[in-house]
Amino acid sequence: MSSVTPLDGPRSEPANGGAAEKLVILLHGLGADGNDLIALAPLFGQILPEAAFVAPNASEACDMAPNGYQWFSLQEREPQSLHQGAEAARASLDAFIDQELERHGLEEKDLVVVGFSQGTMMALYTCLRRPNACAGIIGFSGLLIDNGRMEEEIKSHPPVMLIHGEEDPVVPFECMAAAEKTLSACGVPVQTHARPELEHGIDQDGLVMAAGFLQVVYDKNPEDIAGDPEEG
Repeated sequence: MSSVTPLDGPRSEPANGGAAEKLVILLHGLGADGNDLIALAPLFGQILPEAAFVAPNASEACDMAPNGYQWFSLQEREPQSLHQGAEAARASLDAFIDQELERHGLEEKDLVVVGFSQGTMMALYTCLRRPNACAGIIGFSGLLIDNGRMEEEIKSHPPVMLIHGEEDPVVPFECMAAAEKTLSACGVPVQTHARPELEHGIDQDGLVMAAGFLQVVYDKNPEDIAGDPEEG
């Protein structure tokens, strides 16, 4: 059984000053920390003033950079290594999600998980294996860790939005289409959005798309969530 490492990181309370009615968990990429993504809270808080935000630092010190954290090592990137790493890290993220929902007295229907790069890998890997669906998953510049048993292991089918730069030199752009194919085959409603000329990052248009997705999933409108992919 995987060990559980307590997670914590920077937080942002609801912009309206009240008790949280929604929760957005932000998962950073390799070699970063929660401060990288908590900066999105003021932007998303404009459309979700009732939402609390938290960006936990990952469970391990990064082994490929002098600073920052990693969810698991990426020195080996074969599918089996990715699966083993994500599976080992999942217990800690699962426990953190449970802890934060309990902290605010919320349910999974009130939760959106946003990831960047390795954070996207963890968001997809963990949330799709939780028995109750969260409101949605947003993944920037990431990939779906597919061990060939996705259809057997998936337990919930939250709507997913994937956004990826066409010029990404770190996580190949083609990973988005591969993720869409697998997720769709598993019955997960998924949107994909290609960002022309973008490398490994998040641009303003991507943030606008993500903000719109947050509004839609919290309004519980399945037709708008499924939508037609813009690219891919």
